[in-house]
Amino acid sequence: MRKYFGFLLLVLLPFQFYSQQNLSADELFAQARTAAFDQKDYTKSISLARQALQISPNYTDISVFLGRLYTWNDDVPSARAVFEELGSRNVQDEDYFIAYASLEYWNDNNTKAVEITDKGLSYHPQSEALWLLKAKAYYAAKEYAESEKAIKQLLVINPKNTDAMSLAVRINDLASKNALSITYNYSHFDRQFSDDWHIVGVSYKRVTPIGSVIVRGNYANKFAESGTQIELEAYPRLSKTFYLYVGGAYSNDVGIFPKYRTGISLNANLPHSFEAELGYRQLYFSNNIWLYTASVGKYYKNFWFNFRTYITPDNQNISHSYTGTVRYYTKSAQDYFAFQIGTGISPEEARNNLLENETFKLKTFKIGGEYNFSIRKNLFSVGTMYYNQEYRPGEKGNQFDITLGYTRKF
Repeated sequence: MRKYFGFLLLVLLPFQFYSQQNLSADELFAQARTAAFDQKDYTKSISLARQALQISPNYTDISVFLGRLYTWNDDVPSARAVFEELGSRNVQDEDYFIAYASLEYWNDNNTKAVEITDKGLSYHPQSEALWLLKAKAYYAAKEYAESEKAIKQLLVINPKNTDAMSLAVRINDLASKNALSITYNYSHFDRQFSDDWHIVGVSYKRVTPIGSVIVRGNYANKFAESGTQIELEAYPRLSKTFYLYVGGAYSNDVGIFPKYRTGISLNANLPHSFEAELGYRQLYFSNNIWLYTASVGKYYKNFWFNFRTYITPDNQNISHSYTGTVRYYTKSAQDYFAFQIGTGISPEEARNNLLENETFKLKTFKIGGEYNFSIRKNLFSVGTMYYNQEYRPGEKGNQFDITLGYTRKF
């Protein structure tokens, strides 16, 4: 019996070897894709792709795939050699330009990436992938105005491109070097306070090589008394993925404003158009109040969804604030409708001086909306918010806010 199986094995092995040697280029290409995507074995996939190219040297799709494999395997010289050889053959396939530009972008050769996308767009002017790569390369090179032009062109082609809208929002605050803003907030209380509140803020933003910096002055009339506050905020970029929020404020009119306010957050632009934030806020009136914040956001087509929480621990309990926000973008990152609903008071709200008396530990419900629109470099906003606030245990009142804003970019 053993002799029989040994003889059968000797007979069949040559046929198996023969069949492997006579696989078509398409069959080898399919095996290479399986090895890469299912098995994550790039070395095996490269070997199979090279065998396929020996059979069909001018099979462009396999060559592009081989270039991608070298890219994923961190073999940049080999990947570049494959793409340069395709370029010498004047290949005009969209996927070739996407793969080659991606290699250069991922290796921080942003000027070369833009050059490749421009050539690809000359053949494929409606390519969303190439426009997005071009915008990303300019953004990484800190050429925000050019990045904004590319992303606007992409949004003309497809206003519902999720990745484009996500990048457009990030570019929005950086494309203009300077911005002057003024905001006005009006608050009316039916029971809690007898006097309406008025708050005016004036700010100047400057975009620097490491990120934007904002100086803001606030004037408020609350409880029939006036006060002023000065703020400084910065958003330094750490990498393509991470950036910081660093903020501080001072006021000599304690009660109208906190005497001191500080805050730091680490923000991340994550894959699949997600974003996240984790940080703290500190307010000092006569004592320190520490709040810890976390949020997660997601872009989907023309929409942005965000959920944020503030947690305030003390010796007796932990207070919570939760807010959900939905934005619907219309023609650009500067034009959108927003809807917000939540519970609790956040330190970012104009009413944050209520935190001094620990009313933030009582029950609060809020709901509101906002509309932002742009006319060239002029940005306008109007918003309203309704609060139902438990200002003493068992006693509730209503608050109605209206906020108006204007920004001039230059």
